[in-house]
Amino acid sequence: MRTNRNIEKPIKRSDVRLKAGGLYYGMLRRILWLKMHSVFASKRSSELLPFCCFSHRTPLLRQLKDVDMWMQYNKIINLKIAAEKIDGIIIRPKEVFSFWKLVGKPTKGKGYVDGMVLQNGGFFPGIGGGLCQMSNLIFWMAIHTPLTIIERHRHGYDVFPDSNRTQPFGSGATIFYPYGDLMIRNDTQDDYQLNVWVGTDHLEGVLRSSAKCKYRYEIVEKNHEIKGEYWGGYSRHNELYKQTIDMDGCLIDEELIVKNSAIMMYSPFLTE
Repeated sequence: MRTNRNIEKPIKRSDVRLKAGGLYYGMLRRILWLKMHSVFASKRSSELLPFCCFSHRTPLLRQLKDVDMWMQYNKIINLKIAAEKIDGIIIRPKEVFSFWKLVGKPTKGKGYVDGMVLQNGGFFPGIGGGLCQMSNLIFWMAIHTPLTIIERHRHGYDVFPDSNRTQPFGSGATIFYPYGDLMIRNDTQDDYQLNVWVGTDHLEGVLRSSAKCKYRYEIVEKNHEIKGEYWGGYSRHNELYKQTIDMDGCLIDEELIVKNSAIMMYSPFLTE
């Protein structure tokens, strides 16, 4: 039986409330980092592990309505800086990959520039903006492997209409420093290596392992729905399932990995 998917009308919180919440949850995040310090993946290697588990690429530039292209060009600068911190990281058994533990706080002093930041249903320039493209890529690759996602976030708003979408709605992972992280744990017996880099036209990524993959994984969308809410807006919902398939093509397992619900910031009934 499907659960109630209604979304309450968003409440606009004051700047003071937002700042206080950020300080509180930032403190909780730093306490968590201290507790988990010994399990975070930190070793990097320029030598590639022998087996490719999954690779993916996403375009660096997209024409988005009402978004100046300079934000996307600046995003490329930010992605290159972050990629240098992540590329080659080895995730050994029982270790945890943390995006923010590796990348650190994006600041002007580190070379980061203003890029597009999404917040409260809108977008604006912000230092380090655009790094979500990196976390989206890493999340999408990780769910095509046996690695375990232990923390993942998604925007509560669906800001832009689908534009040449090749992945299901809600298949990304947003990040916001320091309390919104992407964390992935290695519960296998093998080492995994994450390689990411900025190419000419695409952000590129590969997940490698020390042992040959026994299965392949597919992500399937189910129960996609757009609803009119009682307060006048629209919401979008779906579920993503991870299918485990053996090398003979037989389905071994299917598990729910993500439930998405978001308030739409555009009309769902667009005309040409």
